[in-house]
Amino acid sequence: MAGSAGTPGTPRVLRAMNDRAALDLLLEHGTLSRTRIGNLTGLSKPTASQLLARLEAAGLVVVTGTSEGRPGPNAQLYAVNPAAARVAGLDVTPTGIRAAIADITGETVGRFELPTPGRSAQGAIDRVLLALDGAVKDAGLHRADVHRVVIGTQGAFDPATGNLRYASHLHGWHSPRLLEDMAAALGPIPFEVENDVNLAAIAEQRIGEARGCENFTLLWGERGFGAAVVIGGRLHRGATGGAGEVAFLPLPGAPLVRNVARSNSGGFEELAGRRTVLRLAREHGLAVPPGSGGGTLTEKAAAVVAEAAHTAESPGPGQAVLTEFATRLATGLAAVVAVIDPELIILAGAVITAGGEPLRSLVQSELAELAVPRPAIRLSTTPDSPVLTGALQSALAATRDEVFDTTGRTP
Repeated sequence: MAGSAGTPGTPRVLRAMNDRAALDLLLEHGTLSRTRIGNLTGLSKPTASQLLARLEAAGLVVVTGTSEGRPGPNAQLYAVNPAAARVAGLDVTPTGIRAAIADITGETVGRFELPTPGRSAQGAIDRVLLALDGAVKDAGLHRADVHRVVIGTQGAFDPATGNLRYASHLHGWHSPRLLEDMAAALGPIPFEVENDVNLAAIAEQRIGEARGCENFTLLWGERGFGAAVVIGGRLHRGATGGAGEVAFLPLPGAPLVRNVARSNSGGFEELAGRRTVLRLAREHGLAVPPGSGGGTLTEKAAAVVAEAAHTAESPGPGQAVLTEFATRLATGLAAVVAVIDPELIILAGAVITAGGEPLRSLVQSELAELAVPRPAIRLSTTPDSPVLTGALQSALAATRDEVFDTTGRTP
């Protein structure tokens, strides 16, 4: 029926489009005056005034003060209301859970860390709730204040079976009823579970090196290797959620690994994983952290790569280790590039980013000789925890689409 809330081009829909444009501008700029919003959106002053009054009445914007130091009368400044919605992000690893709460503007307002993610299905759910509630409490909120939860895990949940695949080491997360039981435990709060490397890519896409890039691949090197594939601006997950599980790639220079699901390893992992990094250091005479008291295997490998990068300008063990590590990374990336042909590759994860610009430059040079396409290669610049950041960004995107949609509101 003409004039219904969902009919394109009706005044209600056009108002909602203008509302969303204004809210996005406020998120981008922080605060804006009515005049500035009108200039940026092309709306007249009366229309901009009506828009702001409508958003203020809906609790989506607030007046934060007035402009000062400019000719003429001071103008009221508007901002998105941080209390309009809050979201939660969780990063689940075999060693613990990190949780954070962000308000609708993207500011993190609560954090909590919990050792061990649980060893049974019920234990996993209980630990998720405990971590969530810890972050909620740190934010001075209640669980009911959270509009959406996004949980990052290693591996991926097969959409056909509901089973977690590619992460046999994540104990307690392999029950076929886990997602159903998690939904029951969270009650009315919408949630989703996403692959950790995919979330790191979302972080790069929204606030990092991949902003404005429609086709890119993120290579993650931390506990193991993984990749995220973004095509046409959207994550490509594959039929079973396993797109990007590059640790299992058979590669030249590495032994052919069979029964990869059982061994939880593969060619790329054997060619350039953490244990290989430590072995390269020993072979070339570069100092390796001691076996006890030297941190986790990931921390040791990252320390080796950092030391190699620090001394890579001069001939010696560091240069030899970094060059060989770069060649091994480029070998795996060449296989990815031959299939995906991305315009950009982002290097991420503690073991890889420890090599900094020296490693990035070597990988770029090596890949140019191993692959016909020559995508740009950049280091991740996402601060703090990329997976947790990506979980929050994913939750924010979905929540803003819901909360900022004023189509059905009373004019």
